[in-house]
Amino acid sequence: MLVWIYYGFQGLGEKMKNITLEEENIPYKTKMGKIPGTSYQDVFKRSMEIYTQIKGKSKRKPYIRSAYFGKQKVFFDYFWIHLWHKGGYKERVRRLKYFEAAIEVLKHSKNKPTSKFNPNKLSETLHRFTGPTEDNELFYVQVKEHVPSGKKFFMSCFPAK
Repeated sequence: MLVWIYYGFQGLGEKMKNITLEEENIPYKTKMGKIPGTSYQDVFKRSMEIYTQIKGKSKRKPYIRSAYFGKQKVFFDYFWIHLWHKGGYKERVRRLKYFEAAIEVLKHSKNKPTSKFNPNKLSETLHRFTGPTEDNELFYVQVKEHVPSGKKFFMSCFPAK
């Protein structure tokens, strides 16, 4: 399927560009790589430094503004709780390594995520953003949206494998 995109006036003529829908859904490429380290202490320390910077920018609940959601706030209420429910340090390290890149995807990506209603709660929608790191390692960022209030919560980030 072809989609035509209008690119404004160029002198007296107009420029149009056609692209396929597959090209439009290219994931946002981050400039950040994974957080270095193999031990939980190393990775957790770096991710807490990043989180503390975000936390210091607001007086109440920490949040980031998402480009896809029209600069609406995405809160961190469930991220740390969700992370602690994952089994073992090895799984937590695997997820925390993508924390910095996940925040960049949420802040800057305007690409449409895959979205579906939560089968357990129909008042929630789950959005899953995709993005490769600096080293082209694919990962996902999951955001939960409470539909009646419109609030969004950063839930998880994890590698594609």
